[in-house]
Amino acid sequence: MKLLAGNSNRTLAEAVASHLDLPLTRAQVKRFSDNEIFVAIDENVRGEDVFVIQSTSYPANDNLMELLICIDALKRASARRITAVMPYFGYARQDRKTGGRTPISAKLVANLITRAGADRVLTMDLHSGQIQGFFDIPTDNLVSAPLMASDIKANYSRTDELLIVSPDVGGVVRALAVASRLNAELAIVDKRRSGPGKSEVANIIGDVEGRRLILFDDIVDSAGTLCNAAQSLIDAGAVEVSAYVTHGVLSGAAYQRVENSVLKELVITDSIEATPEVAQASKIRVVTCASLIGEAVRRIANEESVSKLFD
Repeated sequence: MKLLAGNSNRTLAEAVASHLDLPLTRAQVKRFSDNEIFVAIDENVRGEDVFVIQSTSYPANDNLMELLICIDALKRASARRITAVMPYFGYARQDRKTGGRTPISAKLVANLITRAGADRVLTMDLHSGQIQGFFDIPTDNLVSAPLMASDIKANYSRTDELLIVSPDVGGVVRALAVASRLNAELAIVDKRRSGPGKSEVANIIGDVEGRRLILFDDIVDSAGTLCNAAQSLIDAGAVEVSAYVTHGVLSGAAYQRVENSVLKELVITDSIEATPEVAQASKIRVVTCASLIGEAVRRIANEESVSKLFD
């Protein structure tokens, strides 16, 4: 088994390699003067089971091309099996037609990865489960619920007092996975979207008055929706609101919105490498998913069950 890392999240790749007690494969992943991507594998991978660790986060197109070129280089170097390990799968929110003459970009990206030569995909907390069906190769979708539940238990002494909140109806199953591990109740924020990245709270399903709440979601991008939901919950009588979100996209001034919001804290994983601003934000905390991804990689390499990780 070999591990190859692109440039999108080198720190996470090194942590996964450390968990598996393996070195990262020596390789050059760099740019020409015109910004074309060049990849050279600097050691023999013939007949090897290779895992390419690369989140397709910002800049999404550059990181996606890096992944595709790494896969092609490995294929031409006669690697036996290539697994694209994508802790964060970019373009996942474009998983359906939202209007006339619009693309399904998540399907297009799945096709590109498959045609580049990947034999398998490993990712975490896909925005919607049906994206697994966009791939014509085996796809494992890890869930962060056990990781987040463990962190909540470590940082909240009375988990029985907590109320887990889904920020929208579509995230109920995801939030329920955390609530069931904590033996906590569930509430739902019913929101309405007026456009991409814009939403407003229409209703709160559940009694939040006097409760300590934890919002649980898969992606936080501009943080506008998350902060609005937190404010609505405080207005409805909640004592405090924290948020646990798997993928901290946190584009633009999102970290400032979190800092200025009523949120007690925002906890994210390192599926996307934190910017210096995010890393220094007082209300944002990062928990690593390296052990979860590393164990999944080990199980795939040994032909063991990945789903057993979540039993």
